[in-house]
Amino acid sequence: MSNERHWQQVYTTKATDAVSWYRPHLDRSLAFIDALGLDRDAPIIDVGAGASTLVDDLLARGFRDLTLNDIADTALAHTRARLASTAADARLAYRVGDITTLDLPQAHYALWHDRAVFHFLTDAAQRDAYVAQAARAIRNGGHLLVATFAADGPERCSGLPVQRYDADALAAVFAPHFERISDARDQHPTPFGTTQSFQYVLLQRRTAPTARA
Repeated sequence: MSNERHWQQVYTTKATDAVSWYRPHLDRSLAFIDALGLDRDAPIIDVGAGASTLVDDLLARGFRDLTLNDIADTALAHTRARLASTAADARLAYRVGDITTLDLPQAHYALWHDRAVFHFLTDAAQRDAYVAQAARAIRNGGHLLVATFAADGPERCSGLPVQRYDADALAAVFAPHFERISDARDQHPTPFGTTQSFQYVLLQRRTAPTARA
C-alpha cells in the first residue's frame, strides 16, 4: 500500500480524535509560535496538517495566511468542514500531495510547521528531498519548527516505521541551510492512555546565496 493510500484509509476509517497523534491543542507548537512574534499576515504552512486543530488556534490568534498540506485529501476534508463557517476572512490554501515533491512558492513562507511528518521519512533520499524543499520554500530568516519522535519514542506509528531523533541529530539533518534556535522535548498523552516522547527543534533559514547574473 502506498503512503497516500495508507493515510487515506486512516482518515476514512477512524475518527479524527481516535488516532494516537490527536491532541485537542498543540500546546508545545503554539508556545514556540507565540514566542516568534510573527506578523499576523506572515505566510505559514502546516505540513502534514491532517485534521489537526493547529489551524483553529492560529486563526484565533489572528493569523490570516495559512497553507495546510497533507498527502490525504480525506484528512484535509475534515478540516474544511470544521472551518467552513469560521474562517471566511482568512486566506486558507489546502495543498494535497507529498511535501517532498509538491510545487511550492520559492522563498515564501515565514514559518514551516511539521509535527510528525518528517519522522516517517526513513529513506535518506526522502529526507534530502524534504530538506531541499524546505530550504527553497522558506524565506531568508524564516523559521522551520519540526517535531519527531524522540530517541526514546516509539519505533512505529500507525503501523509504519519511523526515524527517531534527539535534538542534535534532528538539527544536523537541516544544516547547512538552517541554524538551530532552540529545542524542547514534549510528552504527548495519546487518547489511549499512553505517552509518546517527542523532540521539537526550532530552526532559522540562513541567508541563501544570490545567483550571479
